[in-house]
Amino acid sequence: MNADSVQARTWRLLELLADGEFHSGEALAQQFGLSRASVFNALESVAEYGIELQRIRGRGYRLARPWQRLERDEILRLLGKEATRFDIEVLAQATSSNALLLQRAAANAASGSVLAVELQTAGRGRLGRAWHSGLGNALTFSLLWRFECGLNALSGLSLAVGVAIVRALNEFGAQGVKLKWPNDVLTDQGKLAGVLIEAQGDMLGPSAVVIGIGLNCTLSVQLERQIDQPASALDEVCGNMPSRNQLLAALLRELAAVLQQFAQDGFAALRDEWERYHVHQQKTIQLRMPDGQIVSGIACGVSDSGELCVETAQGLRQFNSGEVGGLR
Repeated sequence: MNADSVQARTWRLLELLADGEFHSGEALAQQFGLSRASVFNALESVAEYGIELQRIRGRGYRLARPWQRLERDEILRLLGKEATRFDIEVLAQATSSNALLLQRAAANAASGSVLAVELQTAGRGRLGRAWHSGLGNALTFSLLWRFECGLNALSGLSLAVGVAIVRALNEFGAQGVKLKWPNDVLTDQGKLAGVLIEAQGDMLGPSAVVIGIGLNCTLSVQLERQIDQPASALDEVCGNMPSRNQLLAALLRELAAVLQQFAQDGFAALRDEWERYHVHQQKTIQLRMPDGQIVSGIACGVSDSGELCVETAQGLRQFNSGEVGGLR
C-alpha cells in the first residue's frame, strides 16, 4: 500500500477518534473494513502529528485530548450573511496553506478563497522561519484577497491584519493581547499568532495578496520544545474559549471588514487602533536591521503607511524593515 493510502486511512481513523472517547480496535476495524493490524499500523505514527494517543488493553484507542475538527459547513453557518464573501476549503494535511493558495491565485482563484489546514507540516513564518503546530492545537489558514490598487499601495497591510486579529480575539474576551511591529500577536507569555503576507501583481495594479495566519489555541509540552521563542496560547488568556470553527469564522469576518476599509482608505484609517495595541508604544527598543546594524530609541508608533517611527539620538526616523526587541 502506498504512503498516500496509509495517510488517508490514518485521517479517517483520527476523525472518528476526534470525540475523545475510547474506540476498540475491533470496532474500528469493522467500521472501516480493515484488519486490527491495519488499524494499529495506521495509528502507529500519529505522534508525528503532535498527537498523544492512549492505548489501553480491553478498552481500545483514545485521543488524550479531543480534537475539534474544522468543518466547512459549520464555519459558513457561523459567518451568516458574510458567508457569500468566502470560498472555504478545509484540508486534512498540507505543507503550507500559503504556498498552495499562491498557486491558486496565479490560476485566477477568486478573492475570498480560504484554505484552512488541520495539520501543516511545513508552515512558514516571516523571514523564512518555520511555524510549528500540531493537530487541533492551532488554527492555520490562508486567505486570498484581491485589490484594484497596485503593490505599492499595500504598505501597512500586515499591520491592518493584526488589527483584525485583535478585534476577533476581543470578541471572545481574550485578555492582554498586543501587537508587535510588523506582524506578531503577543500576550505576556509570548507569541500567540503570526502573519505572513505574500503578494502578486503589478506596482500599478491590480494585485492579489495571500494572508497566512497561524494562531496557537493550546500548547502541548512537545510543541513548546519545538518553538525557539516564548510562546503563548489562546486558552491561557481567553475566558470564553471558542471552538476552532467559531474562531475561524470571527477572524474571517473581521478580516473582510478590515481589508475593505484598507482598500478604501489605506492603513491610515487603522493607525490609531493599531497603536493602542502596540506592545512597545513609547517604550525603549532596539531595532536590528537586515545588515546587522542596531538602532536604539523610543518607539513612537507608526506612520500612515505602516513604517515604525523611532525617536533616536539623531532624531525621529522611520523604518520599513528590521526586528524589534524591547529593553528592560
